[in-house]
Amino acid sequence: MYDEYELSLLDTEAELESPLDKIEPLTDESEVEKPDPELMLVLLTNPQSQQRMLAARAFCDIQDERATPHLIHLLTDNCPLVRVSAAYGIGRNPAKEAVEPLIMQLNRDFNGYVRKGVVWALGNCRDRRSLAPLTNALRTDIPAVRLWAASALAQMTEVGYEAIVGAIPALIEALVTDPIAAVRSNSAWTIGQLCKELPSNVVYATAIDALIQAFAEDKDLGVRADTKASLLGVGDPRGLQLIETLEQEGWF
Repeated sequence: MYDEYELSLLDTEAELESPLDKIEPLTDESEVEKPDPELMLVLLTNPQSQQRMLAARAFCDIQDERATPHLIHLLTDNCPLVRVSAAYGIGRNPAKEAVEPLIMQLNRDFNGYVRKGVVWALGNCRDRRSLAPLTNALRTDIPAVRLWAASALAQMTEVGYEAIVGAIPALIEALVTDPIAAVRSNSAWTIGQLCKELPSNVVYATAIDALIQAFAEDKDLGVRADTKASLLGVGDPRGLQLIETLEQEGWF
């Protein structure tokens, strides 16, 4: 789906980080003074890309629905840093009207950092329309985007049963076959979150089987640890019994 040049640029751990990866929600509004929303709204249309980027980033800390149309428009900005900032801003200000523009940008943007931000924003929008693009990204995109797509699919718990069921196959596939351990770990975590919302049916049993297989067979200790955590979190009797048996036999 993406050319070899792009993969060579983004397919290494050192280059998977986005300039906005360190952004975190404010835990105490008294600790840091938030940007002035009125000023930031004006700067979203500033002719200088640096100002547009800073304004879009500001809406990672500001919740203001007035910014949504501007942030959607900035998804197609010429500057990739503006586009990724707009995606993060939408992720913190999710809106139904942003879903289709985000999907369109995910399908056409050749910048992996931007697609990574778009995937995160799509998850936060918690919309049924996000399911297909997120599962497709998990199956076909570069590692950084697959990593975030796996986590974003956990938001399907807020969408409904059909969305949860629709997310499971791609997550199982990633858990079993993805070459990147971090993607497998995120897939294990998300499967655990989704299984908590499922009744005891065939889909649930298949997902638990995949977690059990990964716990017993994955060569990466981190993946096994995350898979174990998911099984413990779900509390499935088969999974709990396997964990106890393997640990008693000294497998781990």
